[in-house]
Amino acid sequence: MLSETRAAQRPHKIPESVLVVVHTNDLQVLLIERADHPGYWQSVTGSKDRLDEPLTETARREVLEETGFDVDALGGELRDWNLANIYEIYPQWRYRYAPGVTRNTEHVFGLQLREALTPTLSPREHVSWVWLPWHEAADRCFSPSNAEAVLQLPRFSTAGFARAS
Repeated sequence: MLSETRAAQRPHKIPESVLVVVHTNDLQVLLIERADHPGYWQSVTGSKDRLDEPLTETARREVLEETGFDVDALGGELRDWNLANIYEIYPQWRYRYAPGVTRNTEHVFGLQLREALTPTLSPREHVSWVWLPWHEAADRCFSPSNAEAVLQLPRFSTAGFARAS
């Protein structure tokens, strides 16, 4: 009932989102723990604010909102991996979407930083953070699509390209 009341007070979420794997040159991955579901660890995620919002803008905004990292100020490299996942929205979060919406399209990005930085979390959304080696981070992700994205990191990281050469 409470979730339905909250949903009535806000516009519906757009079922198109980004997943941003924040990582360092040596493939350490930042994971953040959800405030509404302790033990649910994830990368930066978030939906478009408007239908015409470019995905790169969504990714930059979500990184700033969820970690406090300003991509441009940090000199980070934000890359669209040109991967998209279509998945069933977890039932406990469907109230945020228009009635009948059950699927979301998630676009995967990577944000490569020179070093591990301390994020500034929004306590309304996340309560804890950790940097882990990529393979350990994949094991900790609650979402299968997030885990799979982290496992793709060596393929998409410029550091991964350098090691593969």
